[in-house]
Amino acid sequence: MIFITLGSQKFQFNRLLKMVDDLIEKGVIDDQVYAQSGYSDYEPIHYQFQKFLDRDEYAAMEEKADIIISHGGTGAIIGALKKGKKVIAVPRLKKYGEHVDNHQLQLIAQFKDQNLICGLDDCNELENALLYVLEHDFDVYHSNTQKYLQSIDGFIRKGEK
Repeated sequence: MIFITLGSQKFQFNRLLKMVDDLIEKGVIDDQVYAQSGYSDYEPIHYQFQKFLDRDEYAAMEEKADIIISHGGTGAIIGALKKGKKVIAVPRLKKYGEHVDNHQLQLIAQFKDQNLICGLDDCNELENALLYVLEHDFDVYHSNTQKYLQSIDGFIRKGEK
């Protein structure tokens, strides 16, 4: 199953939703697809979607998915990686009114450079990306949260003495 997550910021990402519809129509995608479409106003024809999912619904869809197609949002990408999912990240681009700037290009490049995700520059690369993730071995994501918390805790305890 493929789960598409477009986040909760007030920006549409119609291009990505349409591209997935086109790939299903062409027979490139034959998996079940479900999208959390956010503020997009495009309504997919060939797969199910819901604008927003609550936390439990989101977790259930993420758990079922073999592949997660995400916008370039840090939270969505890290959440999927923590669950060991294969991630294709597609940036929202300013020129299409999908965001205020192109920072998602840089964010996606960082994850891609670490061999954690399949990062794209644009939607037109999605067909090849779907084949790539099936064959590619990505590195396992390791969170540094505990390390940072221990460092902060040590700093605080040192200051208490």
